[in-house]
Amino acid sequence: MKETHSKRILVTGGAGFLGSHLCEHLLAQGHDVLCVDNFYTGSKRNIAHLLRNTRFELLRHDVTFPLYVEVDEIYNLACPASPVHYQNDPVQTTKTSVHGAINMLGLAKRVKARILQASTSEVYGDPQVHPQTEDYWGHVNPIGIRSCYDEGKRCAETLFMDYRRQHRLEVKIARIFNTYGPRMHPNDGRVVSNFIIQALAGEPLTIYGDGSQTRSFCYVDDMIGAFDRLMNSPAGFCGPVNLGNPVEHTMLELAERIIALSGSQSTIVFKPLPSDDPVRRRPDITQARTVLQWEPKVSLSEGLDRTIAYFRQLTEAAGQGGQASDDAVPVQEHSLHAHSAVHGAAMAQPTR
Repeated sequence: MKETHSKRILVTGGAGFLGSHLCEHLLAQGHDVLCVDNFYTGSKRNIAHLLRNTRFELLRHDVTFPLYVEVDEIYNLACPASPVHYQNDPVQTTKTSVHGAINMLGLAKRVKARILQASTSEVYGDPQVHPQTEDYWGHVNPIGIRSCYDEGKRCAETLFMDYRRQHRLEVKIARIFNTYGPRMHPNDGRVVSNFIIQALAGEPLTIYGDGSQTRSFCYVDDMIGAFDRLMNSPAGFCGPVNLGNPVEHTMLELAERIIALSGSQSTIVFKPLPSDDPVRRRPDITQARTVLQWEPKVSLSEGLDRTIAYFRQLTEAAGQGGQASDDAVPVQEHSLHAHSAVHGAAMAQPTR
């Protein structure tokens, strides 16, 4: 018999960086979790340790195609989130954001499920308001190389709000700022993973621009806690709500701290700033503090220590030939249209 407190929860993109941590968190709470992923950027390795849990189910499926399941809640995290990956197949990125939102909203409408959209700080583009508040409409290039992601996520937010107004669907919209931690993809082109990989290899840390551009970094455990609070917030509150760390750091400061924490002898080199890369990014989290009673707890140094340890272990395992292949984990084949993993040679834009 199903326990009264237990919910059936769908996590799309559940084998990704954030998704795998969210699945773990929900299982620890006693929920039944259906993890859906097409493994374009997600990894079976991220959720291999969950397969023995009888409450966990893994399904290979691409959210650009409809999904027919019975669930109580939906976390829609499916979409490549780093510039290297979302620019490698920009048309598919837009499809994932827009068609994926339509399909998941349609599912939520049919089964009367509450649904949370993992949106992004990229909806603000290269902001002209600092820090960014939720009522700022953004400064986005609609035809640039980042537009597939930025505009795709903006359109998804539109769809979520229209489903709320037109169909009275219970929706939640999270605008996620830079998040880091264990299980980040080592080749995703993001600044934290880039710097750590370079530092551990003793290679020069690559800064794009002069290093004065800023970001705010939230540790993954804090972000998952924010997802939980937002999903379980009052029905009348839908967001969008900024989720991130309000403490701002320059790229140069981050590079120097990672070199120190990793004990590396790496130097720093500078290269031209990529097109449309935001100069400053910091969330105003007043709404999250007030409505969700949430704010980050893990300091940058503590979070970087844990993340460096993860990448050090990954690097050592790869050097010893002991890193498990993704293909070693069996997955139920559900969709013949699952998008194959492609890791191209797109230029890294590490300040994401």
